[in-house]
Amino acid sequence: MAVVKANGYGSDSVKIAKKLVSLNVDYFAVAFASEGVALRKSGIKTPILVLLPQVDSFEEIITYKLEPSLYSFYFLENFINYIKDKSIKETRCHFKINTGLNRVGFSESEINDALKKIKNAGKIKLVSLYSHLAASEDPNEKTYTYSQISLFKKMTTYITSILSYKPILHMSNTSGILNFTECEFDMVRAGIGLYGYNNHLNNDLIPVHTLKSIISQIIEAKKGDSIGYNRSHICRENTKIGIIPLGHADGISRSFANKASVIIKGEKAKVIGNICMDVFMVNLNGINAEEGDEVIVFDKRNNAENFAKSAETISYEILTNLSTRIERKVIG
Repeated sequence: MAVVKANGYGSDSVKIAKKLVSLNVDYFAVAFASEGVALRKSGIKTPILVLLPQVDSFEEIITYKLEPSLYSFYFLENFINYIKDKSIKETRCHFKINTGLNRVGFSESEINDALKKIKNAGKIKLVSLYSHLAASEDPNEKTYTYSQISLFKKMTTYITSILSYKPILHMSNTSGILNFTECEFDMVRAGIGLYGYNNHLNNDLIPVHTLKSIISQIIEAKKGDSIGYNRSHICRENTKIGIIPLGHADGISRSFANKASVIIKGEKAKVIGNICMDVFMVNLNGINAEEGDEVIVFDKRNNAENFAKSAETISYEILTNLSTRIERKVIG
């Protein structure tokens, strides 16, 4: 199962999905129904699991043959009421089990009540039973991960014994795939790993995102000059300032101010001053740069995980924050 939510983790969900279709991926997963609709409208026919469907998306789910996750009584009961009077023979759904992440899903004590409602509805087929690991990237949490796997086995064995068919079982996220072969079951969910990242970078994964810009203008600032809003940077010497046309409206958070660096002519140029909505500024002293020169915010070598660390965040946040106004160019 390929996870292509959040616009393919900041890339392009449709282009990513079409590539994965050519590679014979079995399933797609998105967070919300609107993301699945976009894939369907682009011609994607592969089954699509909607991980966090909302009660206002029932019509889209049915119309575009999306497969919702049943994860709470609120969603389940509203969904059952919606399909009750529809001329639908069978609705393909997935059943989310909470084994310890405590984010969404039915806990062990809720299973019987949930299954009773599903069986009484009569129109729902549980295509899969699934859960999510809480700390599969952390070697210090192996005991907890194994307890989750054990609980998942127990609960799915029980649920399957009640059903007249065997659903697909899946639990592994990217770090689960890399670290715990014990929870591969029938299918695995590759999310950020598809794009070359894991919580702890794996040498076998190659980051696919490159964020580039240019130097729009170079300003010669004098010692004592202030740079940007709130005068957050005061030049300690005469400083060549590069203006880069990316800002917090593009996903470059204000938290990167005076912390992060970008690559220009193979050299690190430090971000100085507050990040503006549409631009940020860098110190070009010691760099033989000119207006129009390429600026690399991150790429395969100087990747988004390293860029994220400068602001004490993670690659997930950097990639999924990339604004839609940034032009996407697919290579290959």
